[in-house]
Amino acid sequence: MEKNIEEAAPTRLASGVDGVDDILGGGLTPHRMYLIEGAPGAGKTTFALQFLLKGAESGEVGLYITLSETKSELVAVAASHGWDVDQFTIVELLSDEGLDPRYEQSVLHPAEVELGETVRDVIEKVDELKPARLVFDSLSELRLLSQNPMRYRRQILALKRYFATRACTVMLLDDNSAEPGDLQLHSIAHGVISLDNLAHDYGGERRRLRIAKMRGIKFREGYHDMTLDTGGIKVYPRLVAAEHHSNFSGQARSTGTEGLDELLGGGLVPGTNALLIGPSGVGKTTTVVSCLLAALERGEPCVYYLFDETLNTLLLRCAKLGMHLGPHIESGLLTLRQVDPAEISPGEFASDVRNRVEHGGAQYVAIDSLNAFLQAMPGERYLLLQMHELLGYLNQRGVVTVLVLGQHGIIGEIQSDIDISYLSDVVLLFRYFERQGEVLTAVTALKSRANAHERSIRQFRLSDAGLDVGEALRDFEGILSGLPAYKGGTAMLAPAGAVLDPARQ
Repeated sequence: MEKNIEEAAPTRLASGVDGVDDILGGGLTPHRMYLIEGAPGAGKTTFALQFLLKGAESGEVGLYITLSETKSELVAVAASHGWDVDQFTIVELLSDEGLDPRYEQSVLHPAEVELGETVRDVIEKVDELKPARLVFDSLSELRLLSQNPMRYRRQILALKRYFATRACTVMLLDDNSAEPGDLQLHSIAHGVISLDNLAHDYGGERRRLRIAKMRGIKFREGYHDMTLDTGGIKVYPRLVAAEHHSNFSGQARSTGTEGLDELLGGGLVPGTNALLIGPSGVGKTTTVVSCLLAALERGEPCVYYLFDETLNTLLLRCAKLGMHLGPHIESGLLTLRQVDPAEISPGEFASDVRNRVEHGGAQYVAIDSLNAFLQAMPGERYLLLQMHELLGYLNQRGVVTVLVLGQHGIIGEIQSDIDISYLSDVVLLFRYFERQGEVLTAVTALKSRANAHERSIRQFRLSDAGLDVGEALRDFEGILSGLPAYKGGTAMLAPAGAVLDPARQ
């Protein structure tokens, strides 16, 4: 069940990592001990550095105690992100006693001596600097020095009690080197943040974050996609559509094509999504562009996500059809975003859409096509469920969403890779059909939840003047099969070079 993050306690501490405070409903509880766990390379060190840098912005004293990495290594990591580590103190407690032959002849085990010295050094530095934020990297070294689980647990508990009296927020980093199923640290820590990275057969690794535990805070559960790039970690909170309702007008808006408006019963309604289905080259993308142009001419901001086609190809072929997008791009009303689905996670994509809507004011969102988006991430479980949340969010915000779904085949039996029609409010079906040695196209509205749409099938044409939707093809049967039979007594359809309705050109 989704936790209500609106009832969070007022006193919180910023984590310094984009998206984490949103997940926690405001941030961390100060003066507590937190565990940041993950395999090597998951981003624990970067997370900790961002935590200390955020405190430095507020004038808080920060301390980074390292038992595994050298100071020069930490400085190099920070420099790769453009950060200045002089804003806090880095203390190395690395031991070189293993290289000293004197420790080979000792009554006490070297680890026993080193553990006591390490703990004393930590306490001395904390008493000296009185940090408000402290990072301890890493617990795997302390675990080895403790030699057995009981001693290790007692040592962690002792440190927890000590830090509790120092008004200090502590982050303990752990590389998951403990025995599988060992949850000692989970039971001791006030909160546990798990970092994970998954390698797929193709494309970049998928990184994600999960709040495994957080006492006294209602947070958003589950996995949240994240990225680790130059500039640090950015987390994309899992989208929950029900949290983003807004009031908007439900009046239908014209698609810019009279025949298409008639077919849809008035146009596209804000807060709905339209699915355009058909084989390759039938005119789905051109229809999307025509709808966007109508919105742009009304002054409505639009964003178009391209997964299949390049930006240059789209602009060139639209210009040949008399659809010029350049002026709208220059004015800032239209945003064209070419997306590489192999390099983006579903959470990152949803976050970008949300940003365009909430901060860019987008009223039209087009995704072309769903095939590339869904098929390029076959390892992502629950991808359709995430798409359901995204469409629900856009509907709640009063956005008109247009989706493109390509089908296999040209004439005859045509199939889709996926069935997403149940998520759509409007379904427009495009088909090729043959007539007297020519291949023509037709369109029909199979579904519309918001309007009383037509049930007719209309001829659909592209020309240098854009697109045109003609009258209903009432003299033909079997158009959707691709091989219609002429049953009427009126004149046959206009040839390929003719205009369907001169009054509309």
